[in-house]
Amino acid sequence: MSQNGIRLLILGGLVLLLFSPSLARTRRKQRVTSGPWGGQHIRIDVSNSATIEYDCATGTIAGPLNFDSKGRFKWHGTHATEHGGPIRSDETANQRPADYTGWIKGDTMTLTVRLTDTNETIGTFSLKRGSEGRVFKCR
Repeated sequence: MSQNGIRLLILGGLVLLLFSPSLARTRRKQRVTSGPWGGQHIRIDVSNSATIEYDCATGTIAGPLNFDSKGRFKWHGTHATEHGGPIRSDETANQRPADYTGWIKGDTMTLTVRLTDTNETIGTFSLKRGSEGRVFKCR
């Protein structure tokens, strides 16, 4: 092999060594801390997946609930609107597909809920880890 070929191999190896740690850092995922996260009009119970209670609605998120090194996430789940009064025995749940996007910084989560079938935004919420939240049920 010529000297130029050896130099190219060495240079290529150095480039890979320099960029490999930064690639690994950007791909490293962290998992959301289990337990309650709550805020005004919302409460999320996190384990491997999550259940959500809002004012007059519920939701689920399939796990695992990971976020990237910058705290950003995009999770997929369901959203179901509730109504006041009794639930009929033949009533079917009004579940619709939803995306849950946002970021986590420390003990604070900012979460936006969007229905994927209509692109309707349900709302953006601020939640604190360990908080029970404040949810008003339908009457």
